Amino acid sequence: MPTRKQRRRQQKSRRHEWEYVFVDGEGQEVEVDPEHVKPAKVDRAQSRNGKGASAAKGASTTKGRRARVIEPPSWHRVGKRALMIGPVVVVAMLLLNRGLPIGQRILPAAVMLAFFLPFSYFTDSLAYKMYKKRIDRGDGKPKSTKG
Repeated sequence: MPTRKQRRRQQKSRRHEWEYVFVDGEGQEVEVDPEHVKPAKVDRAQSRNGKGASAAKGASTTKGRRARVIEPPSWHRVGKRALMIGPVVVVAMLLLNRGLPIGQRILPAAVMLAFFLPFSYFTDSLAYKMYKKRIDRGDGKPKSTKG
């Protein structure tokens, strides 16, 4: 919900008549052709019904940031995740299960990692398949590599 200040600004912008003019070389104000004026923003009601929302979303991705490139799944990347998450899980199990022998503390961490790593690879492959499908359909544009 807009604040009082934002509502006042919106009302003020609706109140004023806007003219598009430019100053020529002699300092005279000349009206701009309607073809050169930017089109008005999409009405919020149109963007809520779904038709305008997809158009607005597509425009923002082309003007703003580029779509993220999803790389194909690899066990190398899964191994990196294991090196980051594995020690955290092992330390957590060591601290949370202090009354148990060391083997019973580390075994649950190993089981968790045994489930997490293939699931991580599966998630990467699913994301990559969806990305490829979107690119083939023409919805998303991969960002170019540096250069």
